[in-house]
Amino acid sequence: MNDRSRLTQLAVEAAAEFFDRRHGLVVRPYGAGLINDTFRVTESDRSGQSFLLQRINATVFRQPQAIVDNLRVLLDHAALRRSAGCRLHLPAMLRTRDGRDLHRDAGGGFWRAMEFIPETRTLQAIENPRQAQEAGRILGCFHAACSDLEPRRLQDALPGFHVTPGYLSEFDHLLAAGVASAPGAELRRCIGFVEARRAAVSVLEDAKAGGLLKLRVIHGDPKLDNMLFDRAGRRAVALIDLDTVKPGLWQYDLGDCLRSCCGRMPETPSAPALVRFDLATCRAVLRGYLSVARGCLSTQDFDYLYAAIRLIPFELGLRFLSDHLAGDRYFKVQARGQNLHRASAQFLLTRSIELQESALRDLVERCQRQAE
Repeated sequence: MNDRSRLTQLAVEAAAEFFDRRHGLVVRPYGAGLINDTFRVTESDRSGQSFLLQRINATVFRQPQAIVDNLRVLLDHAALRRSAGCRLHLPAMLRTRDGRDLHRDAGGGFWRAMEFIPETRTLQAIENPRQAQEAGRILGCFHAACSDLEPRRLQDALPGFHVTPGYLSEFDHLLAAGVASAPGAELRRCIGFVEARRAAVSVLEDAKAGGLLKLRVIHGDPKLDNMLFDRAGRRAVALIDLDTVKPGLWQYDLGDCLRSCCGRMPETPSAPALVRFDLATCRAVLRGYLSVARGCLSTQDFDYLYAAIRLIPFELGLRFLSDHLAGDRYFKVQARGQNLHRASAQFLLTRSIELQESALRDLVERCQRQAE
């Protein structure tokens, strides 16, 4: 039995822990996530109801129980806020037949099951200003709903996540170990890009340490792929992939949302001119976000928004680059060099943001005036 077949067999066995074995279950791989292994499970001999089953990547998430404990806190709080009318759906967790949030298989793998939200889809890219505004609105709904949730009620299930100086230290360690002793042209360009921007790496962490930015509950990974829209692609319905929910800075979330929604780039940056940060899309995302979350932001939050917009794609590029140097241990790849190409694309996006710094700062300033 090959690795893929064995994984599918483990998924079938795990699915039976969440639903009675006498019900026919159809288990198929689902999605193309870079971290966890996801399956869609459908009851074939009853209502045809589906749910999602995931094996948590324990190499990345070393505390799987902390993930599901965080989700219980979040979902219980969100349930209390549904009357606010923000129209935010978070997928419910399912328990095993004996009442647990996690199933551990014979090989030590951790599995959890979640509600499958029907009549929804993800977007490959933002196609129009309405979609951009909806992406911002759904993130704003999440932040508004969690604005009175004490962040210290959540565990840090992924220590160091979004702490850019930590990623830089890891990168330096890899270089010191000599893993890039004979770099090619693309690798040399990426290393040089990082070296030229060391001074800006700690901007958000320094602001947090200085009390200018405060810890809040964050999604952690609110990219476009983690937003569900209705079938028509007109209305954002839900935020999914809540493994990275933790105490953090809202700037991380806003930066990542804008990176994924406003970035125009191919997976492999063979044509650098095609990689750009779209200012009009950024304007629409922020309009949607502020329509529900403007009352939650401080002056300092706006002061550091441009820094976040610039830092987060740089951070992701740094993570891709380090993973390439380390031998592709974190992000899944289809071929050697894919993480290096991903790093190049994120660095090109960062450069596009830098070239539009004046326009972006003007946009943030206008948003701040409108929010006052």
